[in-house]
Amino acid sequence: MTNLENAIPKLGFGLMRLPMLGDEVDLEQTKQMVDLFLEKGFTYFDTAYGYLDGKSEAAAKAALVDRYPRDRFQLATKLPAWAGAKTAEEAQNMFWTSLKRTGVEYFDFYLLHNLGADRTEYFDRYGIWEFLMEQKKAGRIRHLGFSFHDKAEILDDLLTRHPEIEFVQLQINYADWESPVVQSRKCYEVARKHEKPVIIMEPVKGGSLARLPESVSQILQDADSAASLPSWAIRYAASLDGIITVLSGMSTLEQMQDNLSYMEHFQPLSEEERKTIALAQAELEKIPQIPCTGCDYCRKGCPQQVLIPNMFRSMNNYLVYNNLEGARGNYAFETRNGGKASLCVECGQCEAVCPQHIGIIEELKRIASVLE
Repeated sequence: MTNLENAIPKLGFGLMRLPMLGDEVDLEQTKQMVDLFLEKGFTYFDTAYGYLDGKSEAAAKAALVDRYPRDRFQLATKLPAWAGAKTAEEAQNMFWTSLKRTGVEYFDFYLLHNLGADRTEYFDRYGIWEFLMEQKKAGRIRHLGFSFHDKAEILDDLLTRHPEIEFVQLQINYADWESPVVQSRKCYEVARKHEKPVIIMEPVKGGSLARLPESVSQILQDADSAASLPSWAIRYAASLDGIITVLSGMSTLEQMQDNLSYMEHFQPLSEEERKTIALAQAELEKIPQIPCTGCDYCRKGCPQQVLIPNMFRSMNNYLVYNNLEGARGNYAFETRNGGKASLCVECGQCEAVCPQHIGIIEELKRIASVLE
């Protein structure tokens, strides 16, 4: 492992879900949150080219970069080569746009954004790996890594082919730890095998672990009535070995205050607390959901290219956590290039090959009615 995992406090400020006033970022509240975060000794800020249509990077400039010396913070952003770039020049220009928006001369951490599935090929096609290594050599990037959403075997291949990558950003939380689709544990273990430190994203699963079903939240509350539900999730993630920091996408000053209350003097989970989390995980497993394992057999022969496993993942977020806003957000992202559930023509080929014998046609009808 590199020394990155010991250099930064274990809570990072994710700037994807900033407080809003209509369509604009609430800069005054964001400034208060930035001030408090730095005052308590935390230093890592995470944004991306596409967050809030660029308003996140602009808010980072206004609330942080323009108001504090450069050595007071680390700033990370990301390049999504798959997001509309038609040429290598357009993809590479995302880097220069981010530099201009944020007002910095260099990024402490820079990431190829959201590798996995068919998105990785854009970074290869446009030469982004080589381009960013050039920027690193020129001093515009201090540490280069990527964020990732896919299977562990894909991550293993990427890290084998790109040993120059210094760190990875992974979705890790106690609900997804053994998920056959997200594969939090397996991906984490791949990163450990390659000796790459990890930045954790989605420790609260997009807010879902802050609004748990009653049967699950009761387990945590019985164990510690004073601890907030997000505190269990963030401390779980931060207790793992080889972690650079854990990103929390805080949207209000109150959320910031809660996070800081248990992370300012962070203590890893005790053995008893780990047992409590295990009970919560077991209770979550009991809640009925679509039993998809993400094998992808159904999608490969679909004449409409419906993204069936992706649809099921979004729907399960609603079924388990009753998080309709989050589920619709996931669904909108997954179907940004097509593949909606409503495109199903009921040919039945998917049901013929499904190892879990899921009634896929009826599930897609239900998903279309709820999430579209």
